[in-house]
Amino acid sequence: MASVEWGLGGRGPLLTLRGKINRLGCVRMNIVRHTDPDFAAQIERALGASSLFDPVIDARTRTILDDVRARGDTALGELTERFDGAKLAPDEQRVTSAELLGASLAATPALRAAVSEAHKNIAAFARRSRRRGWSARNSHGASVGEKFDPFTRVGIYIPGGTAPLVSTALMTITLAQVAGCPEIVVCTPPGRDGSVNPALLFAANTAGATEIYKVGGAQAVAAMSLGTATIGRVQKVFGPGNAYVVAAKRLLVGHVAIDLLPGPSEVCVIADDTAKPENIAADLLAQAEHGSGHERVWMLTPSKTLITAVQKAMAKQLPKLGRREYIEKALAANGWLIQVPDLAAAVALANRLAPEHCEVMTRQARSLSEGLLTSGAIFLGGDSPTVLGDYVAGPSHTLPTGGAGASFAGLTVDQFQRRTSVVEYTRPALKKALKAVQMFAQLEGLDAHGRSAAVRLEKP
Repeated sequence: MASVEWGLGGRGPLLTLRGKINRLGCVRMNIVRHTDPDFAAQIERALGASSLFDPVIDARTRTILDDVRARGDTALGELTERFDGAKLAPDEQRVTSAELLGASLAATPALRAAVSEAHKNIAAFARRSRRRGWSARNSHGASVGEKFDPFTRVGIYIPGGTAPLVSTALMTITLAQVAGCPEIVVCTPPGRDGSVNPALLFAANTAGATEIYKVGGAQAVAAMSLGTATIGRVQKVFGPGNAYVVAAKRLLVGHVAIDLLPGPSEVCVIADDTAKPENIAADLLAQAEHGSGHERVWMLTPSKTLITAVQKAMAKQLPKLGRREYIEKALAANGWLIQVPDLAAAVALANRLAPEHCEVMTRQARSLSEGLLTSGAIFLGGDSPTVLGDYVAGPSHTLPTGGAGASFAGLTVDQFQRRTSVVEYTRPALKKALKAVQMFAQLEGLDAHGRSAAVRLEKP
């Protein structure tokens, strides 16, 4: 089996893959080497640890969704009290203008500057990627094209809990604002006192939220997707969350559209012997600290020496971090240091992992990254930590996790736009198309289809 290695302090044995005592102080993680006889089996373990399709989580989530569907605001109140410890009546669920004003007055100059800097970069990136309508002439001479309209009412989930994600408010709501969505509904879990973190409220208000509700978890996704007396139904749900939030989004597709499946955080670092172990250690620890316990981190390298150095660096840095317990829990379950035969193998494995974030710390990093085809976001070089994408770089940090990157891209502004094709034929263009139309109608046995075109060209 893969190694289970323990940190400094003598809390347990240090086991290698072969069961021998390893006297190097390190963090408890899974360590796999390509020379191990069960390497392939251990890679399957590394690939299969996602919470995206956990049947237990699915079953619990279905119960919550059914409850909100049946009892609406009453269910929301009971679920909020059960999971968040806050007792809120339906008329207390919506954040008031007074609360927003209080959050604005409480915002420090430093917070205002950080929010402004991030919002500026995110909005600029979104404006460049916004889709615009077009038209052209087809072979019949008809006008064909597309138009893109903002969704009228969208719902955005902002995680709270142990770490209210102020940055996520900017990374989601800003895109809806740039797209031109007139109604931007936000749900986020309250604290035990029924309040929402004021910095999060300030950021959400700055980014353009039009309604904010103190509702979290799968029940918030259910409320936005199905509607209650208090929270009106939306057309599409966006935003990251814990395993239950992601399960709710997936299970409600059809009742509502969704953006992607952004669950617990992930990072994969591809590194060679030029990488600094201290940087790698810091990035792995950072992505493991969110607190759900389902976070996943991987380092892929041909260098055996680098694995040892990263272990030491993590052991040195971890005791200084405020969320050490969360980090240790995530690393023990889903932290992987993997020695591969070469960098080509690292790229191939990264494509199988489809990580949320992929950092490339190698010689010729940009060239190597051309082979990465399933990552949510790619960070090149030793000075591009994932945290820049988390907070200020510009692209949204709402990215696919749990292997969903093989099918989904990260959140972009065009996902807030509804695409419609537009077709306009003239009589001469219709005449050119008729022969092919009638052939298809004949082949498919749908004579009314052919007739609907031909009748327009018949003489009165």
